[in-house]
Amino acid sequence: MKRYGQIIGVRPEDFERYKKYHSDVWAGVLDMIKKCNIRNYSIYHKDNQLFAYFEYTGDDFAADMAKMAADPTTQEWWAIMEPMQVPVDNRAKGEWWANLEEVFHLD
Repeated sequence: MKRYGQIIGVRPEDFERYKKYHSDVWAGVLDMIKKCNIRNYSIYHKDNQLFAYFEYTGDDFAADMAKMAADPTTQEWWAIMEPMQVPVDNRAKGEWWANLEEVFHLD
């Protein structure tokens, strides 16, 4: 299992709408997240920034992320979410949510 932390901005004028969508995430989106070996997924908010944490239990992250990206329901969800998000300026090429380096963990 590998832990992931990610950040992205959220437009202040869209945050309540973003939060409302996430209070009732579509079943097809949740199912695809699980099919792509993601567990223990949370998103937190502070000062127009979102922090996501999840655990990946598969053995081919790139393939699972490609599978998720190819899913029509996920694409529809992302089409609604992406205009509400503001990627951070220092994200790596190809990232939407910027991946964070884990520097400490305690079980």
